[in-house]
Amino acid sequence: MLDKGTYRELIGPFARLESQWLAMQNIVCQSDDGAVIAIARGMLGGEPPVIAAIEPAFQGGSIREVSGAKIAAALEMTLSEFEAGRAIRPVVLFETGGGRLQEANLGLAMIAEIQAAIVALRRHVPVVSVIGYFGGMSLAAALCTELVMTR
Repeated sequence: MLDKGTYRELIGPFARLESQWLAMQNIVCQSDDGAVIAIARGMLGGEPPVIAAIEPAFQGGSIREVSGAKIAAALEMTLSEFEAGRAIRPVVLFETGGGRLQEANLGLAMIAEIQAAIVALRRHVPVVSVIGYFGGMSLAAALCTELVMTR
């Protein structure tokens, strides 16, 4: 999707980020979350993008607290860039089944954070969503300005 040689990962799925809340609930923490946040040094449509991608092969692309927080933070960073006068195009690759059941409310809370970031960004720039397949994130995708999807 990005120009060859321009991919630079901001924070990947193996950055070892863990939820602070799961251990308190006796839920085993997992630091491999399946979300990749990238920014291109090249261009996409004449402007640099922020790409948030969910790996669908990892637990069906389900959203957990950390992966959701990474996606929301990438969108919030894009909003900050726009407010500072720097145009960056947000693109979210939704290949996800929705919230991860092991984390229940934490994953669902992150979906709400992603939705709030999308709505805030839409005041400044189109938010593009590319969908291969998805489930519980359909409401977030519906908030995007443009949808590109498979049948």
